[in-house]
Amino acid sequence: MNDMTQDSEALAAAQTVGLNIQPQDHYAFLADIKVRLSVEVGSVSMTVAEIMDLREGSVIELDRQVDQLIDINVNGTLVARGEVVPVKNKFGVRIAEIVSNGMARARVERRG
Repeated sequence: MNDMTQDSEALAAAQTVGLNIQPQDHYAFLADIKVRLSVEVGSVSMTVAEIMDLREGSVIELDRQVDQLIDINVNGTLVARGEVVPVKNKFGVRIAEIVSNGMARARVERRG
């Protein structure tokens, strides 16, 4: 299914439930939907026995090199890669690259 077909289907579905959405602003109604953005530093496969052996102070070696970019996911889907940066007393992520999966990305006006 291509992007135009998906867009048309989304527009038709919204209109079916009574939303009066014009083609030029059919992404705008998505702007307030909350999604989960998560950052993955790395991963590793372990057996249950190895996990049960973990104690305070245990070190788990991940599959990434220190200088490798980390994954930025939206609802479990990879959308970008970045690097960890300090923001006041918290972690932040500077986006280094946007992952293109062949789909057109819509620009939705920010509210507020």
